[in-house]
Amino acid sequence: MTGYEGFLGSHLVIELASSGARVTGLDIKTHRKETILTGDILKKVKVVKGSVQDYKLVLNILKRDKIDCVFHLAATSIVGEALKGPLKAFSTNIQGTWNVLEACRNVKGIKGVIIASSDKAYGIHNKLPYHESASLCGSHPYDASKSCADLLASTYYHTYDLAVCVTRCGNIYGPGDFNFSRIFPDSLRCALTGKTLYIRSNGKFTRDYVYVSDIVNGYLVLAEKLKKLNLAGEAFNFSDENPITVMDLVKKIYKAAGAKENYKILNRVKYEIPHQYLASGKARKVLGWKPRVSLENGLVRSIIWYKKFMAHK
Repeated sequence: MTGYEGFLGSHLVIELASSGARVTGLDIKTHRKETILTGDILKKVKVVKGSVQDYKLVLNILKRDKIDCVFHLAATSIVGEALKGPLKAFSTNIQGTWNVLEACRNVKGIKGVIIASSDKAYGIHNKLPYHESASLCGSHPYDASKSCADLLASTYYHTYDLAVCVTRCGNIYGPGDFNFSRIFPDSLRCALTGKTLYIRSNGKFTRDYVYVSDIVNGYLVLAEKLKKLNLAGEAFNFSDENPITVMDLVKKIYKAAGAKENYKILNRVKYEIPHQYLASGKARKVLGWKPRVSLENGLVRSIIWYKKFMAHK
């Protein structure tokens, strides 16, 4: 089962369905207009319309479909949306997480639960990069919701011995991200259409960017090895360990797209962490995971995909 709202979830569904796995997806919308899920893939997936905020629905799905591995990816995932509507973010990200965990606790046959946390769950730390041992101290609505969800996962492991793991990822990018409030798809769209890109920050914020297929691979490897290596209760960072400023990323995107730079720096962003990036040595050592797609290669793949997408708009 996977809550697959968002493009990461869609990529994970594609990989699972293509491998022949029996997949049930819980989504607040069905038949999305903008999606990378093809008709052939959707034929292999049982899609249930609903929210992780509905405990009875989550519990019934787990029992009815005899789910054995749960990927909890559903969330209010946009920082700005969480800032404007904190109650919705808290309800989805915190209550939704305890509903998933509680339902899994009460269903026999669950072999593993993977909870999507975030690098923002760490909050602001003077020492970078973040390691998994760093404290979870999110200060703003989205960050705090992820800190709480992360702690809930730990609670269900320590108290109920639930086989749960947590993932904390860098900024995920690649084909199929239709949320153009994010810097990566917005920069690509502007570079390909000639529109002016408006950069909300001062351009100096630092992040690490990981291609979506590398993150999907990380999830699958973790699910496969959770029981084999007795990883329940653990958290794993997934990062390419190559932090880059927003401005440097934007310049790379324009160059890769062969477009003239056309942007304005607004410097209006509030309540976002200026510098955050992850150390992923644990995932590399324990899981044998590492990114396969460089930023340069990921840019090329993304540009090819978005060009086709724009041509059919």
